[in-house]
Parts: sequence; C-alpha cells; structure tokens
Amino acid sequence: MTDAAWTRRRFGVLGLATGLAALAPAHMALALNLTEARSLIDRAVAELTQIINSGQSEAAMLRDFERFFARHADVPTIARSVLGAPARSASNAQLRAFTAAFQHYMANKYGRRFREFIGGEIQVIDGRQVNRYFEIISSVRLRNQSPFEVRWMVSDRSGQNRFFDMIIEGVSLGITERAEIGGMLDRRGGDLDALIAHLQSIG
Repeated sequence: MTDAAWTRRRFGVLGLATGLAALAPAHMALALNLTEARSLIDRAVAELTQIINSGQSEAAMLRDFERFFARHADVPTIARSVLGAPARSASNAQLRAFTAAFQHYMANKYGRRFREFIGGEIQVIDGRQVNRYFEIISSVRLRNQSPFEVRWMVSDRSGQNRFFDMIIEGVSLGITERAEIGGMLDRRGGDLDALIAHLQSIG
C-alpha cells in the first residue's frame, strides 16, 4: 500500500465488510473458539514486538518477519485470495511457487512498515466472533502519535489456528494486496511465472 494509504486511508464500512466476507475461508467448522483465537494473536503480538525492538539490522529483521508470517499467518489462503481468478487456472507447482514468493514479498513489504513501530507498544484489547471467523483487536501506541488499531482475522480452516487478514487503521492487507498483485499481473500480460519471478526478486 502507499504511504498515504498506510497512514490514514480508510475503507467504507460496507465495502470492507463485503471484502472480508470474500477473503474469509469457506465452510469454517468453528472448532476454534475466541479464547484460542485471542491466544494466537497474543503470541503473534509478543513475537512481533520482540522482532521490532530486537535492535537487529533490517535484513535480519526481515528474515524474522518472514518466519513470523510462516508461523502465524494462513499464507496459502491469503495468497490464493489475492491472486484471485488466475489461482483457479494455475498449476499446483505455480501455486506453490506463488505462495512462497508472496510470503517473501509480504515479509519485505510489511516488515519494513512494522519497523516504524520501533519503541512502540502493541496490546490485544478485545475480540469477537464474526460469522465464519474471529476478529481480534489490538491497540498500537507509538511515540508522539495517537493510538490506532490493528485488527486480526483468525480462522482454523487450514487445520491450524492462523490469521488470514490484518486491518491496519481500517486498511485490509488482503483487499489491498488483491489490487496490488492484480496490477502487477496485468503489467506482465497475465504471465503468472513472470509475476512469481518479480516477487522473488524483491529484497
């Protein structure tokens, strides 16, 4: 997302709700409960805070962010969702390659954004069930800035408790990246292999 989008851009409530319904994993059995969903995000927030305030180099932090996404995010679901219709015609090998490349891209892009949280505090404050998933709400306090929310959408559709979207100040990672990835694919004439190579090259 652009810097302007990251700071204060907000989706309309109806549009965001519609988009999240599309991103949510289908046929969730709800074996997951609110306590478990909140526990996942408590652990994720603790790890995120540790990475941000580790004092490591940017390169080391970005490697840790990639491991963070692999541990706590439902990357295959996010990847298929942001790829959209082309995911249905892609081969299994292409989907695996895209998922790995997207995880690398996501860690680099959002890892650099999260570095802006250095010295800040992230605290889980609330949670609720929303249809087929759970929404866990955290508050971020940065130096000399007003607090803002990061909302985590959690399901167990993958067989493990994972978040499948993050909403930062009203901006959905999934919805934003669907537009970003779609634009990248269009600029490459719909060539998925070229898109994968581009995402792999980002560092």
